[in-house]
Amino acid sequence: MVKEFKEFISRGNMMDLAVGVIIGAAFTAIVNSLVKDLINPLIGLFIGKIDLSNLKFTIGEATFKYGSFLNAVINFLIIALVVFFLIKLVNKITPKKEVEEDPAPTNEEIYLRQIRDLLQEKNK
Repeated sequence: MVKEFKEFISRGNMMDLAVGVIIGAAFTAIVNSLVKDLINPLIGLFIGKIDLSNLKFTIGEATFKYGSFLNAVINFLIIALVVFFLIKLVNKITPKKEVEEDPAPTNEEIYLRQIRDLLQEKNK
């Protein structure tokens, strides 16, 4: 069982996944900092509040923290935009597969098709 586990975690796909998760976590920290330290203060200039995460309203006993939701939406949009540009870049860099065209028919194939067509006409 230990041997199977070693084989499982040492596969290429598993290592790629691990690298992706680690890079994703680091990227998330960068995006969170970008939103919290740069974008939120910029938005705060227009709405009059610097810290969006503290925006909330209360109805009765319930408190709705819509500022945290705004932060999450901004994070999502930034990540989606970066992933979009990353995919566009990768698509430009990677060579496109050429569409394989059917090779031109050989003389033998042409003659066989003609014979087939003649036989079909004769049998009608």
